[in-house]
Amino acid sequence: MSAKHPIIAVTGSSGAGTTTVQKSFEWIFRREMVEAAFVAGDAFHRYDREGMRRAIAKAERKGSPPLSHFGPDGNLFAELEACFRSYGDNGSGQRRWYLHDETEASQWKQRPGTFTPWEDIPPDTDCLFYEGLHGGIVTDEIDLVRHVDLLIGVVPIINLEWVQKVLRDTKVRGYSIDAVQDTILRRMPDYVHYIVPQFSRTHINFQRVPLVDTSNPFIARNVPTLDESMVVIRFRDPKSTDFPYLLAMLDGSWMSRPNTIVVPGGKMDLAIQLIMTPLVLRLIERRRALL
Repeated sequence: MSAKHPIIAVTGSSGAGTTTVQKSFEWIFRREMVEAAFVAGDAFHRYDREGMRRAIAKAERKGSPPLSHFGPDGNLFAELEACFRSYGDNGSGQRRWYLHDETEASQWKQRPGTFTPWEDIPPDTDCLFYEGLHGGIVTDEIDLVRHVDLLIGVVPIINLEWVQKVLRDTKVRGYSIDAVQDTILRRMPDYVHYIVPQFSRTHINFQRVPLVDTSNPFIARNVPTLDESMVVIRFRDPKSTDFPYLLAMLDGSWMSRPNTIVVPGGKMDLAIQLIMTPLVLRLIERRRALL
């Protein structure tokens, strides 16, 4: 952690809604005139798209443990921690971008599914903002949590997560339902051992719970909307949270536990703005006071 160079990390598995939370943070940064350096978690995967396919096939031929983007063998955890450490020390670091589709790739004149060259994080930024799978990862070799000043988890219930993955991979990426199921099963050990434990280390968790039937995610025809959901927000330190204010501002919300508030799904963005703005400003004001 660093008072001069704070790090904010949003962590959650693929399809969890971390991108939605990132957009809310972008609004906060623009409104409060905070200059953030953005770092994408998928840029720290070990393999590009084609390389990952080859690595998975090789592991299967050798009978090795399943390889996935959730676990250490599929990622550059040491490089990610080095980025966090360097930024916390002096506001610098190395990042790159993963090019998901033709639109992104065309700007770099590369193929989709490849990485851009490594580049320096821009100087003189107010904070680093990470969004990806591993913002709170801890293993025997690395510990990202010790570098992060504000760690946010975005966690849909598992069936909703699968609904989003199945529909995205079949409709957008053209995979068969069997291929998607195989991927889910292959990733499960890494999901249990590396993704799930992060949510016990977060400062705040946002968990979306659908209010419609998702009991069989493999036959779902659409993703439940926010208006068909509730969002469970858990605070690790409830003593510093003004729950009466949040309940008054978020119509239809209630407290289910002393550290947990439940809000209508349609209020998720407003809830993020109300909760996160003072936390971000606290980090930035502390930084600017030291400078």
